[in-house]
Amino acid sequence: MKIGRFSTKLKTGKADEYNDPARPFIEHLIDLRDCVVHCAIAWGICEIAIVPCAPAITRWLMAPAAQSQSMIQGLSWTAGFDVLIDIMLWGGTALSLPFLLFFILRFIFPGLKHSERTMIVFCLCLSAVLFGGGVWMAYAATLNIAFQVLQQLNTWMGVKVEIIRLDQHADIVIKTIMAFGLAFQLPMLLLALGWIGIVPSSMLREKRRHAIVIIFIIAMVLTPPDPVSQIVMAVPMCLLYEVCIWVIRLRELARGKKTEEPAAP
Repeated sequence: MKIGRFSTKLKTGKADEYNDPARPFIEHLIDLRDCVVHCAIAWGICEIAIVPCAPAITRWLMAPAAQSQSMIQGLSWTAGFDVLIDIMLWGGTALSLPFLLFFILRFIFPGLKHSERTMIVFCLCLSAVLFGGGVWMAYAATLNIAFQVLQQLNTWMGVKVEIIRLDQHADIVIKTIMAFGLAFQLPMLLLALGWIGIVPSSMLREKRRHAIVIIFIIAMVLTPPDPVSQIVMAVPMCLLYEVCIWVIRLRELARGKKTEEPAAP
C-alpha cells in the first residue's frame, strides 16, 4: 500500500528500517502545516458536499421509527436548519475521514518503520470494519427495538405521544449510531496494545469481571434509556473482549515460539 510517496511494502532484502532520510526541523514544520491545511480544506469541502444529500439522509434517519413517522414533525422554523447542521457536522466529518487519514498518514509514515506502518494500516482497516459493524447494529436493530420499547412503555403508562420533534429524533439517531461505532473501537485498542506487548492476555482474563461491568456502564450511558438496547450493545462488546483475549494469547504463543527457536548456524 502506498501513502503519497511512501509505501508500506517492504522491499525484498531490506531490513525493517525508516524510509525517510534525516531532514531539517523546518521541513517537518512545513510538512505539518501542509497536512493541517489540506485536512482543513478536505473537511470544509466535505461539509459543503454533504448538503445536497441532506433530504435523503433525513429520510434515512427517520426510517428506524417507521411506525411513528407520521408523528415526526418539525415544530419550529429552525427544525430543518438544526437537522441540517447535525448532518453537516457528523455526515461531513464521516465523509472527510478517508481524506483526513490520507494526509495524516502521509505526514507520519516517513518517521515509522515498516512494521509500525503495517500495524497502523491493519488497525485502521479493523477500526473501519468495527465502526461499520457498530453503526449497522445500531441502525438495523437497536434503534428499532428502542423505539418499540419506549412506545410500549408510553402505552402502558397511559402517556399519549402524538407528535415527535424531528430535531430531537434525528439527534437521538445520530448520537446512537455514533456511540455504537465508537464503542466498537474498544477491541481494536485492546488488540493494538496486546499486539505490542503492553496488555498481556493474562491481565485481560484477570480483569474480565471488571471489564464486563465497565462495558455495561458504557452501554447504559451511550444507548437510549431502555434495558434492551443496552444489552444489545453490551453483549457484542463482551464477545469482542473475549475474542481479543484469544487473539492476544495466540500472538504471545507465536512470539514465545519464535524466541525459543535456535539461531541458525
